[in-house]
Amino acid sequence: MKKTILLILFILTACNNKDDDELCCSDYKLSDLSEAYTLFSDNVTVYVDGNYVVYETDNLPNHKSPYWETNNTLYEAYTGTNSNYKKNPNKIIKQNIVIKIPVLPKEATNKVATPLGAMGISRNGIAFYNQYAGPNNAPLTNEINSFDQYLGHPQPQGAYHYHIEPTWLTQQYGKNAFLGFLADGFPVYGPEENGTTVNNSDLDDYHGHSHATTEFPEGIYHYHITDQDPYINGDGFYGVKGIITN
Repeated sequence: MKKTILLILFILTACNNKDDDELCCSDYKLSDLSEAYTLFSDNVTVYVDGNYVVYETDNLPNHKSPYWETNNTLYEAYTGTNSNYKKNPNKIIKQNIVIKIPVLPKEATNKVATPLGAMGISRNGIAFYNQYAGPNNAPLTNEINSFDQYLGHPQPQGAYHYHIEPTWLTQQYGKNAFLGFLADGFPVYGPEENGTTVNNSDLDDYHGHSHATTEFPEGIYHYHITDQDPYINGDGFYGVKGIITN
């Protein structure tokens, strides 16, 4: 841990001496960083490329869903608790999503809006989406009724995604667990801290706050998923956005 902290301090010092806004220094390795960067399922390829940690995913969920083809071993009819559930017409299709997040995330001077489509990646390789169903839409309303028993669903091109708490992950790892990253490099955590439910009022306009976490004991800005709009992210990325290809 001491080696990692010293390396990060060295890089931050060097970067602070630069005049431009680009991250600098590319001599770090994945093994130098927090274990959080590698806590991903086998369908995700992770590596460092210059100033970015790169995540390549097929975006196929590792859990059951009614959105699989019926001959798939992971197919399961809806078993959730939403009495208004209505399956959408889409099916889960393999994707090729690449998200490059800054190795050294930093607050953006000018915050930019989260995009429609992937805005981050979860631990099982599934894309995080924001709180909107589409262009000029209000935050999630009727669309919630198409979420499967693990609160995800596919869009028309077959890209499965989570807009809200991915209960497959919180059931596996806990309500306070590290769940993934947004494209600005800041981590996403579950809807609890120290056994207490996190509310929007506990978070800033970007749906996050800063303090130490298990994976980042020196402290880091991080997002929390809540059960209220905007669910995962607020009014844009807190940090400098990386590169998303999907």
